[in-house]
Amino acid sequence: MEKAKPTIRTRNKKPPREGAFYKKVIGVVSKIKRGETLTYKEVAKKSGNEKAARSVGRILSGYYLYCEKNDIKKIPCHRVIRSDGKAGGYVKGAKEKARLLKKEKAISR
Repeated sequence: MEKAKPTIRTRNKKPPREGAFYKKVIGVVSKIKRGETLTYKEVAKKSGNEKAARSVGRILSGYYLYCEKNDIKKIPCHRVIRSDGKAGGYVKGAKEKARLLKKEKAISR
């Protein structure tokens, strides 16, 4: 029996707002190598605003949904984790994020 694919709430096909910070976040996350992680705060800092960790999460969520709806290559947003070492949120669910990170040997939990 085939496992049901989780449904993902998608927004319209318009691209997310693309300001300078947004573009920097996408650029930083797209360079995270397999088996490595960065925290939301580290991504925010590398993108020019270390206090914008929550914004990083919102940007990644919106970007993933946009890519999913428009068949665009996705970035490895699952490699961005919380500062306390926990996986954190993910569009496809925290369990899926943890599974991907374990598969890539980025986390051991």
